[in-house]
Amino acid sequence: MKIGVSTATYFSRFYTEDALERIARLGADVCEVFFASRCEYTAAFADVLRARLEDARRIAPLNVHSIHALTNQFEPELFSVNDRAYSDALETFESVLKVGEAIGAKHYTFHGAAMLKKAVRYNFDFAKISSRVDRLIDMAGAHGIDFCYENVHWTYFSTPEYFAKLKELCPRLSCTLDIKQAMQSGIDYQKYLEVMADRLATVHLCDYTEDGALAIPGRGDFDFVTFFKRLKDVGYDGVCLMEVYAKDYKDDGDLKEAYCYLLECLDKA
Repeated sequence: MKIGVSTATYFSRFYTEDALERIARLGADVCEVFFASRCEYTAAFADVLRARLEDARRIAPLNVHSIHALTNQFEPELFSVNDRAYSDALETFESVLKVGEAIGAKHYTFHGAAMLKKAVRYNFDFAKISSRVDRLIDMAGAHGIDFCYENVHWTYFSTPEYFAKLKELCPRLSCTLDIKQAMQSGIDYQKYLEVMADRLATVHLCDYTEDGALAIPGRGDFDFVTFFKRLKDVGYDGVCLMEVYAKDYKDDGDLKEAYCYLLECLDKA
């Protein structure tokens, strides 16, 4: 396994391209690029990212494992009943994929549609959802990118059962496990791991306390050593990306400490 860092860790502090050198200075050689704005879904921005990656590689051999878009800008409309909204969302998705291909990304982290009405019981039309997801898988694959559905507590994929059903209908579907999102769903991450293990391509790491407060790795109560052991037990040997919120750390010194802590936990595992 490898430990990397997502540029989402710097969201609201630094622009996406500026985060790359900072990640390299932490010592990481793999990252996820989180696009923070529509203006970043362009060929011109792909050129900027390629140049900044080359700069970062003078510090560390940084490669892009995955890309991740700001979900609410278009991903929910990929399931829209409105044909125009759906068409526009597909066009945006294609633009993001082109940037991902240009910077060498191999995976796309997907949130999808949100469950906006918390008091409503959602009855998912899996035939329709799987058809839409298969199209997204095809589009991503045309750019050499693996489509990975991520568990998120406020989206359709908030429970293990959702993915268990969807993967039966989408045999090429991969996934991303986010441990903090599992906690926020009120479900033990092991329940997700049971259904995701054979499709797992990316893992997102963040620490949290017993009362649910988020923290950078090493400053919460999550047992990363045991977690890495469980990943190994299910045969996972991929990338685990530190993805924390800007409010939860002071500076790059904190992030360096957290990154080194994860490396130590992986070594112990």
